Amino acid sequence: MRVRSQASIVVNCGQLLTLAGPARPRAGAELQELGLLRDAAMFLKEGRVAAVGFYRDLQSLLPRDVEVIDAGGRAVLPGFVDAHTHLVFGGNRIGDFEQRIAGRTYQEIAASGGGIASTLEHTRRASEEELLGAARRHAEWFLRGGTTTIEAKSGYGLTEQSELKILNVLRSLQELMPLRIVPTLLAAHIVPAEFREDREGYIAMITEQLIPEVSRNGLARYCDVFCDEHAFTVDEARRILQQAKQSGLGLRMHVEQFRVDGGAKLAAELGAKTADHLECTDAEGIEALRAAGVQPVLLPASVFALSRTEYPDARAMIAAGLAPVIASDFNPGSSPTASMPFIIALAALYLRMLPSEAIVASTINAAASLDMADEVGSLEPGKRADFVIHECEDYRELAYFLATPARPRVFVDGCEVI
Repeated sequence: MRVRSQASIVVNCGQLLTLAGPARPRAGAELQELGLLRDAAMFLKEGRVAAVGFYRDLQSLLPRDVEVIDAGGRAVLPGFVDAHTHLVFGGNRIGDFEQRIAGRTYQEIAASGGGIASTLEHTRRASEEELLGAARRHAEWFLRGGTTTIEAKSGYGLTEQSELKILNVLRSLQELMPLRIVPTLLAAHIVPAEFREDREGYIAMITEQLIPEVSRNGLARYCDVFCDEHAFTVDEARRILQQAKQSGLGLRMHVEQFRVDGGAKLAAELGAKTADHLECTDAEGIEALRAAGVQPVLLPASVFALSRTEYPDARAMIAAGLAPVIASDFNPGSSPTASMPFIIALAALYLRMLPSEAIVASTINAAASLDMADEVGSLEPGKRADFVIHECEDYRELAYFLATPARPRVFVDGCEVI
């Protein structure tokens, strides 16, 4: 990692995608507006973008000792913002992976003791130091792919002690790594086995003990609930999220991944920031989200990795005026990938999103879903200098060259970190 200079200028940007525009979710025609400048330059000062334009127009702003960063004619983009990840967990689920290849479904594996329950066991046993080591490795994967900001959920502990352990790991990791981390409490991931006959007791633990403690200690910005037939009902999710809202936490939801059950409508009713998954959401759910201004977070890798074919209807959501986000859903079971370029490729191939729409959905729209659009997600004066010099000369190559090994140059606050 290099020490950031006080001032630097990025020159010879073949394509500079500024994503300039309002610091809010983009929808409709805005999803194709990249603020693209050719043969451009970007002046950085004290870790923030000071100006963008042509080098000749920026020269008068430059101090004598300015550091020059040569982009080599390549595409320069804002750092990706991954708005749905499960960063911290113990062990892996290679056994589940083999079972899925052999034909068993996600639900069948979970019912036989695999799935989330398997990761719970490994995560509960692991020390905070062991989890931190694993999470640091995962964080490096994100940075190598050009992701500079992530949302990261708990949810693989499901006891008060182990959920707090995960959130403390996230806090420690933020102090060690340049990756920006937005923590989310997902204690309502599933009902753990020890509470299977006492669902009310588990919900009470979340609402009466865990949410107040997390809020009091500033360990999370959001609370999430997995609303599904094998997780939490709509009524249970409502109670948990209402308590989270009263405690000052923002709301996110896993909804309608496997069936339509009213989860999307609940996200709209409660004014959740996002509704995530939405593989099965119908027209009524889409309209409810639009009317309430809830952003859909689409997770194509979790469909791909489970060998399913039912992808969310991104085109219907875009036509309805929603402001989509695409994210990795990085987790050990259903989406073991930290590569946002891979997600962009999946969004193009299976969600039928144009590369420009996928770029917006993985930068400024994702930042808006984390209430960070005034800081990251675009390259405009005053914003943090989180950017990536990609190996390609045309941003569309990120979707076109599938899973191609790449070595982007990654910068956070103007400092090269990868």
